[in-house]
Amino acid sequence: MSHKGEFNYREIITKAVCGKGRKFSETMHHINPSHRPSSILGCWIINHKYSAEKKGDNVEVLGSYDINVWYSYNKNTKTDVATQTVTYTDVIPLSMKDEHVLSDEMDVMARAIQQPNTLEATISTNGANVDVQVEREFIVECIGETKVAVAVDPNGILDELPKQEYDDEVSDEEFERLDPNFLHGELDK
Repeated sequence: MSHKGEFNYREIITKAVCGKGRKFSETMHHINPSHRPSSILGCWIINHKYSAEKKGDNVEVLGSYDINVWYSYNKNTKTDVATQTVTYTDVIPLSMKDEHVLSDEMDVMARAIQQPNTLEATISTNGANVDVQVEREFIVECIGETKVAVAVDPNGILDELPKQEYDDEVSDEEFERLDPNFLHGELDK
């Protein structure tokens, strides 16, 4: 049964996701330790901070993090940690865009689905620095005002639809088949 001709449509202004994008990045950073490194013992990234802003059809994510390189020096007889704060800019194109957005003013949300992570840390060819390869990945969403159309039934047919009744009772037979240990293994984890 079609009510296509009987419905009126009403436009509603609402906030919705009007743009989405995703980007994976790999970056090489060059760390300058205080001593000439003999070997790399470890590398980790902390204090990741970022913000996002819409620029045309892209979102710019501006961020920073601290790279910590634990290394040995003096022919592997001593160790030290070199710490360096680095900054980055990731330009993320919006792959999904709503052309019916009402205003250029949008809220931008960015989420790091892959926090900055060290892929590899090696002593550079000059022997004095450490080259650190880092990966990161972001998803961004732009939320703005847009219009949606909803059908309004002038006959109020939705009020006349039969109410569906649900039977929440468990029969004796179903109760007997219940396994009392069903969740037991899950609770021990």
